[in-house]
Amino acid sequence: MALKRRRSQEVEIPSEFLVPQGFKSGYAVLWGKPNVGKSTLLNYLVGEKIAIVSPKPQTTRNRIVGVVETENAQIVMLDTPGVHHPRHKLGEYLVAEARAALESADVVLFIVDVTEPPTPDDERAAELLNSLLCGKGRPVLLVVNKIDAVSPVLLQERKLLYEALGNYEETVMISALTGKGVLELLSKIVDRLSEGPPYYPLGTVTDQPEKLPIAEAIREAVLYYTHEEVPHAVAVIVDEIEHRSENLTYVKATIFVEKESQKGIIIGQSGQMLKKIGMMARTEIEHWLGKKVYLELWVKVAKNWRKDENFLRRFGYFVKR
Repeated sequence: MALKRRRSQEVEIPSEFLVPQGFKSGYAVLWGKPNVGKSTLLNYLVGEKIAIVSPKPQTTRNRIVGVVETENAQIVMLDTPGVHHPRHKLGEYLVAEARAALESADVVLFIVDVTEPPTPDDERAAELLNSLLCGKGRPVLLVVNKIDAVSPVLLQERKLLYEALGNYEETVMISALTGKGVLELLSKIVDRLSEGPPYYPLGTVTDQPEKLPIAEAIREAVLYYTHEEVPHAVAVIVDEIEHRSENLTYVKATIFVEKESQKGIIIGQSGQMLKKIGMMARTEIEHWLGKKVYLELWVKVAKNWRKDENFLRRFGYFVKR
């Protein structure tokens, strides 16, 4: 099983695709608590960074679509927000996004972090998965991640603990960081897909609108440089994108926080923190767009936005009733 690496292209989905006989396609949902390596696995499989990665909880806030291709299959991977106990309306949105992704699943990958034993969030994710898929006949693979970080004895002990959380068709051991076991996992996903045409034009990497990866690159930089409550209180809106030439794009974006004190932390003394955030984000955005970027950042306060439905809608986090 080999991955096909490629850059995304902005093309319309044609009505017909020229694919080999016996071609397979389907949706695979990445499921699990926060920070088990779902986004790292997605980025590895796609071959590009389309989902931001951070050791801080609740880094992923949206369903991120990554399109993975082999010689005989196209897999639409859905990276979901980590399943956890929500403490505010944003948390409710994150869990709702994860649950909604299961409706499209042909295969579910329940990803766990073997560097620790099952936690209450692992148990919650397993229970929710078991209840939502009960009787639906959708295959679930238990994906034990970070196997390179523990001893073989501890690996086997914790593997058994995680397997006891539910009934899984198979257990696959991987390291999403190094790629160990990932191609075996990919093969097992393809084995469980049905024959059919691709959902996206061949060569597509993601279906994200242009503004989302730019906003996420800025938020990732904030996550990298700030600590404690600040990263969780941040939302980013891209206000303007202007492709001024073939070699230069202008981007204006606003970083929203919940408190004036958080605004001061992000701006920093004499604006130095905001400058560092901007430099890191600009590098990532330039890689994504393939051209130079002039990035203008503003910081504003939206008091208690994570608990305010109006702000959640404005920032793109909308919980369907």
